[in-house]
Amino acid sequence: MLRSMFSAISGLRNHQTMMDVVGNNISNVNTSGFKSSAVVFEDVLQQSVRGAGVASDDAGGTNPIAIGLGSRLAAINTSFAQGSLQRTGRSTDFAIQGDGFFITEQVGNIAYTRAGSFSVDALGRIVTNEGAFVQGWQADQFGAVATAGPIGDIVVPVGDLVAPVRTTTVKAGGNLPADAAVGTAITTGAEVFDGQGNPVQLRLEWTKTGANAWSVVARYVDDTGTLIPTPPAAGQAVTGGALTFDGAGELTSGYNLTLAAGFLPGFPSDAITISLGAAGEGGRINQFGELTSVAVTEQNGSAAGTLQGFAVSQEGLIVGTYSNGRTRAIGQLALATFSNPQGLEATGGTSFKETVNSGLPLLGTAGSGAGRGLITAGTLEMSNVDLSQEFTNLIIAQRGFQANSRVITTSDEMLQEVVNLKR
Repeated sequence: MLRSMFSAISGLRNHQTMMDVVGNNISNVNTSGFKSSAVVFEDVLQQSVRGAGVASDDAGGTNPIAIGLGSRLAAINTSFAQGSLQRTGRSTDFAIQGDGFFITEQVGNIAYTRAGSFSVDALGRIVTNEGAFVQGWQADQFGAVATAGPIGDIVVPVGDLVAPVRTTTVKAGGNLPADAAVGTAITTGAEVFDGQGNPVQLRLEWTKTGANAWSVVARYVDDTGTLIPTPPAAGQAVTGGALTFDGAGELTSGYNLTLAAGFLPGFPSDAITISLGAAGEGGRINQFGELTSVAVTEQNGSAAGTLQGFAVSQEGLIVGTYSNGRTRAIGQLALATFSNPQGLEATGGTSFKETVNSGLPLLGTAGSGAGRGLITAGTLEMSNVDLSQEFTNLIIAQRGFQANSRVITTSDEMLQEVVNLKR
């Protein structure tokens, strides 16, 4: 009877632990990135009453007899099943669709988490709500990211300045009217940039010189708003500026024009190529009908720009947007996977740390090998707690506790009957 009481006590303790785990799951039902846990019980060593008997010609074999000594906690397993995703709209909220963990560092301690509610601190570092630094690879000044190197803190360079880019190529496309009279002039404009990022207003004048033939000259607008060269003076001729078209309206000569160095202010030694498109290339200059749509479609220069914001791709690449309209990579978020994520040790704050049984972290980018998932920006992964299952577990734990309590009560009554035998 004493044995039954001790067995029941172990059952009480285990079901109390089960209640603690279920209660923790339910309390974190709205905790982003939380992973639920479940208890596993096993029986304690058996007390042998009689061993097994061997079978012989004279007697059959007998089975062993043992009495169990209660139960104990075998494990508390963490479920790393995917939680649902909730849209937040914050640029620093990230969720992982698939396997993998964000990597954080604080005072030399490395931790791994699925909770992607981050922010940018006063020094531009991406940090967790607890102040830990989110790890990854920082891009260099040209936007290149070396993911083969060691990981470190990711810094968003607030107020970062991107250098200006001098214009070297201007692309023009569209249609010149085939039915235009000889001498018809059409003007198009474009803003180009010198080596210091100063804008220069370039004007291209297209003049029909004959059947299926056009010429191109250039002018620019100075600081006073005056065209240089000032009409009626002739515009600056461009090398290769004689355009000819065939009977189908396709350009047959003058695919690439050159505006000589020294003509535009700020371009003392730098020529500009004016590309009209190679044969068969989309968006090139044509001569059809009466439509006039010729225009400068692209130029490769820009002024200096400052960082205005950033976005994160599915692969975890952080791309900055600058005031001059250009973009450049800032950094790359790193993800870690483990051969045995069940071996990770929970440290609180929805974070885990590596153990001897989790395996070494396999670092890489989102969407790459080792089963790493994709990153969704502006989204958080919610808790994977299943409330219906947890409430069922509550009932199971309660009934298990009640049943073990009844064993103790019954054993006590039987002991009382033994004591009363003396009366």
